[in-house]
Amino acid sequence: MIVLLGVVVVILGFVTRRNPVLVVGVAGIVTGLLGRMNPLEVLAAFGRSFADSRSVTVYAIVLPVIGLLERYGLREQARNLIGRLGKLSAGRFLTVYLLVRQVTAAFGLNSIGGPAQTVRPLVAPMAEAAAERSTGAKLPDRLREKVRSYSASADTVGVFFGEDCFIAIGSILLITGFVNSTYHQDIEPTQLALWAIPLAVCAFLIHGARLLLMDKQLEREMAQAAAEHDLPLPEGADK
Repeated sequence: MIVLLGVVVVILGFVTRRNPVLVVGVAGIVTGLLGRMNPLEVLAAFGRSFADSRSVTVYAIVLPVIGLLERYGLREQARNLIGRLGKLSAGRFLTVYLLVRQVTAAFGLNSIGGPAQTVRPLVAPMAEAAAERSTGAKLPDRLREKVRSYSASADTVGVFFGEDCFIAIGSILLITGFVNSTYHQDIEPTQLALWAIPLAVCAFLIHGARLLLMDKQLEREMAQAAAEHDLPLPEGADK
């Protein structure tokens, strides 16, 4: 039971708000040493875990690439692109992205998007540019953060409700395996995937409506901010 002291290290590390990677690494070393493994065996265990879970560490390659793209103007080019589409507001753009994200997730393509690889460098800047063009003024920091949060929600809602329509997703297989083994049922993954389609449609309609309503909210709040600071109303805002 003394080996479980590694769990205590994890708890203490998170309570004291230490670096998560450092906490997990130290906990692994402590657990290995308490389990009577020599340092070389502990190092070999880390190596095997890294080799067996390479997909988990892909971020170590992806994030520097995204950083380089942003440094050389990816966000600016995204804003310029959305600026050429005159009638595409922030809400309409995010609704289209929600639909694309949900459809691709339904086919098992979860990794083509995400908060780090698409929302931060592409989707959020494009939504901000569309909001500024539709309101006719630069967004305050508070509204800019609001647009960014809606951008992240479009990605999250799309993949969350879209992935269950794919029969080979881990959550579907987990549910069918647990129910069939525990309750002696004979549920096929296809059955759950089919029942997930109406839920995905409802999620798109509800969140899509929220995204479209965001445009009116932005116009109203921009007009209110202009009135409070005795500034001229943004072009196109309701008086």
